[in-house]
Amino acid sequence: MNAPPAPGQQPTPQQIAAMQQQMALEAQKRGMTPQQFQQLQRQQLEADAKKAGMTLEQYINQVKQQAFQNHQRQQQLAQQQAATAQQQGGQVQGQQQQSQQVPINPGAPDPKALAVAKWLRGQDLKSRTCVLNGQRKDMIKVKRALRALQSAAYQKASAKKNSPLPPVTSEASASEVFKLLPLSLLALRVTKVDPHEGHNHGPPTKPQKRIKGLWTVRIEQQQDIRPELHYVWLYEGPQLKQKLYAAGALAAIMAIVMFPLWPIKLRIGVWYLSMGMLGLIALFFAMAIFRLILFCVTVFAVPPGLWLYPNLFEDVGFFDSFRPVWGWQEEKKKKKKSKKSGSGADDSKPQTSDGNTPSAPLSVTKTSGASNGSAARLRDLAPRIEEVQED
Repeated sequence: MNAPPAPGQQPTPQQIAAMQQQMALEAQKRGMTPQQFQQLQRQQLEADAKKAGMTLEQYINQVKQQAFQNHQRQQQLAQQQAATAQQQGGQVQGQQQQSQQVPINPGAPDPKALAVAKWLRGQDLKSRTCVLNGQRKDMIKVKRALRALQSAAYQKASAKKNSPLPPVTSEASASEVFKLLPLSLLALRVTKVDPHEGHNHGPPTKPQKRIKGLWTVRIEQQQDIRPELHYVWLYEGPQLKQKLYAAGALAAIMAIVMFPLWPIKLRIGVWYLSMGMLGLIALFFAMAIFRLILFCVTVFAVPPGLWLYPNLFEDVGFFDSFRPVWGWQEEKKKKKKSKKSGSGADDSKPQTSDGNTPSAPLSVTKTSGASNGSAARLRDLAPRIEEVQED
């Protein structure tokens, strides 16, 4: 809709075209030509101006001014309605945010919140470890906590007599119960961040080892309650195990410091025990030296050399370090092609007497009549099977 021209202002070509089109439509409705309709309107304007005691030009200017004022009044009313609607929308949005946000009031934790935190800490919420301010904390997902609060186990625990756990009847009430945790600073919402964010240093020259699944997080100001969000536990629980460990360490230190005050029999027993431990350590070093000397002797006498406890320094368990008791030094098998030997001379996978291929590598000694009684002997740590080829 085109606005009417202000008084004293010439209409634009678009306004003139719109007025002509509207005049043609009105003339068509009345069964007249545009010229006849225009003459009729002029006669009506002259009659109205004569009634008002004005000339035709004065009356037209007055009509234009009234139309312009009405148009301005409509525009102001439309702007006021838009501003009112925007203000109402902002209030609704603010109420929704207030309903989702949880205000944090530092102070003594609520007994109900402590009971909920203690119960949730005892559940399997598939918590994961994260880094918050350089410390490792446990992090959970809100949907798993809400699911646990709506479970039958929570209903049974809250239904007990004098139970401090608040009841949960729906998902909305579960969210309200979970809000008790950030209210008492027992758990807070966190988001994942880059550990190098905000640092001015360049990229590291050496690739740093990254622990899979370990997030670096920060606490958010808006503590919303939505299933996809993550919360970090600030409530560590009673920590009975840590207290016991600390008490044990303190008692051990005090016992060592007060060794001169021990009873004489107890001190003698500790002395014998320490001598026994030193003897075992000396025996271990003596065995290591002896096995090395034995290998050096046998590597020349009976090549490739014999090891006592070959797995002693291998990356195996304690008992596996002493199994087997002895074994030959491992050496790379070299394939020797012989024109005189048959097809069995180049076999890299020996077979047992029943024709099966053993699972463990075997060391085989073959003797043939064509070799003038000489046999090539290969020694290994695995069991050995002898095969004799008959003529």
